[in-house]
Amino acid sequence: MEKFLFRFDRMFTPMLVGIGVHPGNSSVVLSDDDRFVATFGRWKVDTPLSNIDCIQVSGPYRWYRAIGVRGSRVDNGITFGSSVAGGVCVTFHEPVRRLIKGMPDHPGLTVTVVDTARLATELELRRGTAG
Repeated sequence: MEKFLFRFDRMFTPMLVGIGVHPGNSSVVLSDDDRFVATFGRWKVDTPLSNIDCIQVSGPYRWYRAIGVRGSRVDNGITFGSSVAGGVCVTFHEPVRRLIKGMPDHPGLTVTVVDTARLATELELRRGTAG
C-alpha cells in the first residue's frame, strides 16, 4: 500500500474543515490489491487501477475552481481540492459513481496531493501491472 497526502493550503483550511475535510481524513491510497482509493472527508472514489485510462499532472489552479469538492459541467469530472498549487487528473475507462447530486457518473477525478509527480509515476507503473 502506498499513501499520498493532500496538500492543504493554509488559507483554505478553515473552509475545508467547515465541510468536514481535513488532513486526517483525506488521502489517496494505491492498495496492495490494485485499487485507487481517494478519500476527501466524507467523499470517496474507489476503483480498480485497471480502470485508469489517463494520468496528467495539472495546475496551478484558480481557487474558485479547485477548492472543495467541485464538479465540472464541461466534462462531468470531479475535483477533491485542498490546494491551488496543482494536482493529478485521473480519467477512467468506466466512470465512477457520481458524488454530486444532479451530475452523471464521473469520468475523471483531480486530486491535489503533496507529491503530484510521484503519484502520477506510481499510477503509470501500477496500472500497467494491475490485473
